[in-house]
Amino acid sequence: MSVLIFFIVLYILLGVSMMKLFEKAGIPGWKALVPGVAAVEWCKMIGRKPQYALWLLFPVVNFFIYAGMVIDMIRSFGKHSFWQAVLAVVFAPIPFFMIGASKDDTYQGPILEKERNYHRLHHEAVEKRDKVALKKLETEYAFMRKSQTREWTEAIIFAVFAAAFIRMFLVEAYVIPTSSMEGTLKVGDFLFVSKAHYGIRTPMTVVQFPLIHNRFSQSTSGPMSLLNHESYLESPSLPYYRLPGLETVDRNEPVVFNWPVGDSIVLLPERSFDIGQLKRQTGGVIPPGVEVITRPIDKKDHYIKRCVAISGDSIMIRDGQLYVNGQAAQNPTHRQFLYHVTPAVNLKKLDEWGVSLRDAGPNAAQQGYFMLDDEQVQKIKGLASNVQVERVPQDRAQPGYVYPNDAKQYGTWTVDNYGPIYIPKAGATVALDSRSLPFYWRIIKVYEGNALETRDGKIFINGQEATSYTFKQNYYWMMGDNRHNSEDSRIWGYVPEDHIVGKPLFIWFSTKNGNFREGIRWNRVFKSASTM
Repeated sequence: MSVLIFFIVLYILLGVSMMKLFEKAGIPGWKALVPGVAAVEWCKMIGRKPQYALWLLFPVVNFFIYAGMVIDMIRSFGKHSFWQAVLAVVFAPIPFFMIGASKDDTYQGPILEKERNYHRLHHEAVEKRDKVALKKLETEYAFMRKSQTREWTEAIIFAVFAAAFIRMFLVEAYVIPTSSMEGTLKVGDFLFVSKAHYGIRTPMTVVQFPLIHNRFSQSTSGPMSLLNHESYLESPSLPYYRLPGLETVDRNEPVVFNWPVGDSIVLLPERSFDIGQLKRQTGGVIPPGVEVITRPIDKKDHYIKRCVAISGDSIMIRDGQLYVNGQAAQNPTHRQFLYHVTPAVNLKKLDEWGVSLRDAGPNAAQQGYFMLDDEQVQKIKGLASNVQVERVPQDRAQPGYVYPNDAKQYGTWTVDNYGPIYIPKAGATVALDSRSLPFYWRIIKVYEGNALETRDGKIFINGQEATSYTFKQNYYWMMGDNRHNSEDSRIWGYVPEDHIVGKPLFIWFSTKNGNFREGIRWNRVFKSASTM
């Protein structure tokens, strides 16, 4: 609400500040206060056609249109310096008020018409080799000259601005850092991800350093430790909004999303832990000296997993096989489990077959433990008649480890034998009681912003006793193809629709194990990232 008020006030100040500018240009000042009319007159003042104002109605694009129009407005009054342009983009009412109040600042005509006229005359003079005309143009259009420093500065700013725009709204490059999708997507794969396929999500974090997602550096020593802090300000912020998409999130598609439980995290050198994970490991307390970092939705860490179930589905896992709505799900081609191979086999041959020699843990390969897909299992069995390849079930219960992290009621669930569990759908209503609340309390309180408490065995939402709840948005269930080495929805639960970032398109580069020194996987370059 505070952000909405800010933009309303900004719009009013912008209109009021332009009244004097309109009058100096011979236009009735009241027109600056009329939405639509003001934009049309503004376009005329700077040398644009009236229909150009329609671009201001297009989300995302209108930011760039507005920035260009405010710069051209002050230039039409003779303000051509770099910092005057910066001030106009940052907060246009200030230079507009200053120009309107100054008796010396007069309207000098549409700047864009002057520029077009200059380029026409300059082209003619060059063709005729008329040095006198060129010299006259340099004097008459002195405002067109820019120093080399300014040219470079503006070029760099434009390049960063354009790159940030493309990254924020259209396509972003990602690198696979972990083996949770191993087989399908490998550590060291560089992906292009489309943010338009599922609908462009407009920015929620307003003040942020361009081209940095959420943290400058995680280094705790050396010069880089000075940058060991967040790259944005949590306030002010904008509400969530998503433009219409080209398609919806479907089952079996890899999806990039913001880590749902990444709103309160602890950063350690090796990885991030959500505060819930830390408390479960420390008996519910935060150790002294541990810094808890809070992050808004769009600044949570990026994850990539396969969407195995959509809103309205019910899932369960039995002996590692996923079932969706009671039917065995289609398994990814490179779905992997942990296997034990005996006797020892040629590790070089396994490496050639794409078997990760590190995925199962330090020294695991020397002990015969590997993460394998079905094809790799058959190849290893074919090495010799005495080779045994046995899957290692992950069915030993770790109470509280898997979602809903309720050791008392669901402590027997494991990553191999899990559920059943319902995937919430917008508009659907579920009953609330002590059995169901562990699944939905985070949705109600965190993802959908309600006050939630329990008193005397009763549940209260926003101060009212509740026995049911109706969901406000859709949710999804994400799992890694490397089923025995993936922290996914089985560990931290549902992925809300407002956390969806985009759809992986293709691999544009790939380094073996994420290390240039180990080589480049040329056979993976330009490979689709959305295959099964």
